[in-house]
Amino acid sequence: MASTLCYNSLNPSTTVFSRTHFSVPLNKELPLDASPLVGYNCGLGCRTRKQRKKVMMHVKGAVVEAPPTASSSSQGVSGTPQKRQLRVLVAGGGIGGLVFALAAKRKGFEVVVFEKDLSAIRGEGQYRGPIQIQSNALAALEAIDSEVAEEVMRAGCITGDRINGLVDGVSGSWYVKFDTFTPAAERGLPVTRVISRMVLQEILAHAVGDDVIMNASNVVNFVDDGNKVTVELENGQKYEGDMLVGADGIWSKVRKQLFGPKEAVYSGYTCYTGIADFVPADIETVGYRVFLGHKQYFVSSDVGAGKMQWYAFHKEPPGGVDDPNGKKERLLRIFEGWCDNAVDLILATEEEAILRRDIYDRIPTLTWGKGRVTLLGDSIHAMQPNMGQGGCMAIEDSYQLAWELDNAWEQSIKSGSPIDIDSSLRSYERERRLRVAIIHGMARMAALMASTYKAYLGVGLGPLEFLTKFRIPHPGRVGGRFFVDIMMPFMLSWVLGGNSYKLEGRPLSCRLSDKANDQLRTWFEDDEALERAINGEWILLPHGDETGLSKPICLSRDEMKPFIIGSAPLQDHSGSSITIPSPQVSPRHARINYKDGAFFLTDLRSQHGTWIIDNEGKQYRVPPNYPARIRPSDVIQFGSEKVSFHVKVTRSVPRVSEEERTRTLQEA
Repeated sequence: MASTLCYNSLNPSTTVFSRTHFSVPLNKELPLDASPLVGYNCGLGCRTRKQRKKVMMHVKGAVVEAPPTASSSSQGVSGTPQKRQLRVLVAGGGIGGLVFALAAKRKGFEVVVFEKDLSAIRGEGQYRGPIQIQSNALAALEAIDSEVAEEVMRAGCITGDRINGLVDGVSGSWYVKFDTFTPAAERGLPVTRVISRMVLQEILAHAVGDDVIMNASNVVNFVDDGNKVTVELENGQKYEGDMLVGADGIWSKVRKQLFGPKEAVYSGYTCYTGIADFVPADIETVGYRVFLGHKQYFVSSDVGAGKMQWYAFHKEPPGGVDDPNGKKERLLRIFEGWCDNAVDLILATEEEAILRRDIYDRIPTLTWGKGRVTLLGDSIHAMQPNMGQGGCMAIEDSYQLAWELDNAWEQSIKSGSPIDIDSSLRSYERERRLRVAIIHGMARMAALMASTYKAYLGVGLGPLEFLTKFRIPHPGRVGGRFFVDIMMPFMLSWVLGGNSYKLEGRPLSCRLSDKANDQLRTWFEDDEALERAINGEWILLPHGDETGLSKPICLSRDEMKPFIIGSAPLQDHSGSSITIPSPQVSPRHARINYKDGAFFLTDLRSQHGTWIIDNEGKQYRVPPNYPARIRPSDVIQFGSEKVSFHVKVTRSVPRVSEEERTRTLQEA
């Protein structure tokens, strides 16, 4: 019989269905109950129509026989589909393999998952950082199993309810903001989350069941004889099934046997990644940022539990190796001069927590499988991480493949003929090819845009680099922003919600949309409003040689207590003051006061003037007795560059001065 399980072993008395039981540890960095989430509830009405449909057809006086190769199935008393005698073999127990196994199991099919090492994450290996699960993938997961989807969303950290987008890597100024909330809310979809890969894998593995997953089982070969598929494991054991799904990642052995050896494509970038115990001051308003640069870029994302994940991409040949304990030092050199939001994350990350890998992808092909074998996820369309859609596409693949198998089974029941596995697999591949190819191309385009960004004319021009000091906006920056502003809403709408209409068993009324801050729309349209919403301590870090200070200065939000800077002590001042004994500083040099959610600097007719250097490097003098707005990352000079302070907004006051911080960067 095609579904009979067989194997070669020196000990024939060994139980055929023996399993290696596993225990996936919870990620210590992101415990299940660590992230504050919006409540979510989805009732039993979310179960799929396929699960509710009666498949066994009894007609008085007549009997409809099941296909010769498999018996028909029906709903049990509990509502769980009875087993359908179709055995599905899955090579790979990463996210794609487990989601498909769950989907197939929920359809009533028998599933066996072979995984080399369940503690590893398919496509990531040792890189067990968080993964972004966007609205399209969460919706597909809801259609597969609403309870599992709910558990995933409880464990994840919502980022789609805040501002996300692109910023200039050096200045930190917003280039383009992304609205990932509206495409989800308009369609009643879950809002994008970030979740630990290990936590996600544990949830999926428990839902699939350890009786389904064979750990320490590496598929190295298979034979498709047209009626069944036999897989061979690394230890020599063999197992039979009715079909095989290769979900074994970018270096897939199933793919290699199907289509022959073919090298993955190097993206041109190596990637450093880390997780820092760090909470930015704008954590309530910003979910993730992509910092743009020339031949390098940086990505940061809130992952909950007081942690931030970051990725640093740098254009260079593959195979590079860092000196022992040299990753952090190299990163600080590469990103020297970049804005605080990027550099602070590197500084806050321990050397041993920084990992490095070269980025590869695979160009999707028109042919995904042959006969009773097909591919899923990274094994056929591994993509660069710039769209955050690699895992999401694998989840969509899983839903579609399970749906096609279920549909083929239903058709076989109606026709009384054997299930046409080959046709169902080819139908799955046709349905997925175009969408996957477009998103794969978008991921490559995003990398190109992020790394070829040039803020000013002269960047990357070698001898003409001096042109950058004139701060002439680069034509590509202006044109690119115009294009992205117009196209991004359409792209996000299609990526995040374009597949939702195909999902069965997931009515829009199934869930209440996650909530976003009432000011979200205002933040999208007004950078100043977004800055005023920052909830942190405003401090002045001593930056010059003659400040005479070693500790940060905290600014007060009390509008009635301004802060005075001068060279002489003040006796009759109700607010705070700081005395700087420098000949460049006047007795009453300048005043800093808080009003309407912002800080303002006023020069008090000082002899040598007060200067502000903004985040783009532009320097201008503050007019006497006229308040000038100060912003995060500004540098304030009182009379001389030797008496200067770096403006910083932080959740907690740094324990080191700007001089010590600079020394750390210089030592790197």
